[in-house]
Amino acid sequence: MEACPDVLDALCPLHAILDRRGCIAHAGPTLVKLRPEDTLPGRDAFEVFEVTRPRALAGIDDLFAHARMRLHLRLRAAPRTKLKGVLVPLPGERGAILNLSFGISILDAVRDYALTNTDFAATDLAMEMLYLVEAKSAAMEASRKLNLRLQGAMIAAEEQAFTDTLTGLKNRRALDHVLARLVERGARFAVMQLDLDYFKAVNDSMGHAAGDHVLQQVARLLVEETRAADTVARVGGDEFVIVLGEPGERDQVAHVAERLIRRIEEPVFFDGRQARISASAGSALSWDYARPDPARMLADADRGLYASKAAGRARHSFAAPDG
Repeated sequence: MEACPDVLDALCPLHAILDRRGCIAHAGPTLVKLRPEDTLPGRDAFEVFEVTRPRALAGIDDLFAHARMRLHLRLRAAPRTKLKGVLVPLPGERGAILNLSFGISILDAVRDYALTNTDFAATDLAMEMLYLVEAKSAAMEASRKLNLRLQGAMIAAEEQAFTDTLTGLKNRRALDHVLARLVERGARFAVMQLDLDYFKAVNDSMGHAAGDHVLQQVARLLVEETRAADTVARVGGDEFVIVLGEPGERDQVAHVAERLIRRIEEPVFFDGRQARISASAGSALSWDYARPDPARMLADADRGLYASKAAGRARHSFAAPDG
């Protein structure tokens, strides 16, 4: 029975008909698509394909000796696509049909040669497999994007939980975490309580919108006048806490407080009106304690703050540890 190329082209488009000498007499349309620049008919099959298993096939006689056995091949020219194949001899020693498939290389082949469903037999499940792979890839990509959004939302929620919404500073919850970490590390740090003087008068005379504006301006300058390693938190209406990490010595902490107080005394304008406030502060130093305790240090800094207010406001005081 003669091989009918038209039938083979439809049933197994990735094939080659070989004559008895091992030359390609006909190439299926998909095989032609893999090598559009080559004229395959008339070429020796071993010039086009390299047989990688079984090994040591030297020529057409060796190939025919392995008829109906599974063959592993690859194209000799780049891209060196891997193929699976089986050789079926034609009756009367008139040659053979070499039927090929991509096997697990199908994804690379589709990418390298822009293959479509028309390049496969109608009964070939390869395209269905590709659709499943694409669907899985799409689902995985959608899952990845969803996870990124969820992570972003989680980070935003965590950030919001630790942030004062009006000023953008850390809140009391965040402050507690910062202090706990510093104590755990055994770091040297200072805790400064700062309270605005005459802030109630601004709210009463100019309104709460003006008061909010003043708080935002104070928050901005507190951040400007401290280092990235320091922490500025709003813990109440007009109450702030500054944690200075590795602040140096006592006089350096006092210098920071004096600079903050001077900046806060600068007038703030809102709707063309001037708001004037000042600030009182008190500090506690971790090295004044045998075992620093955040709650105790905050309480001692608060005592220093009220000592500043009692002494006339707009000043800074250290409070000795309350033993």
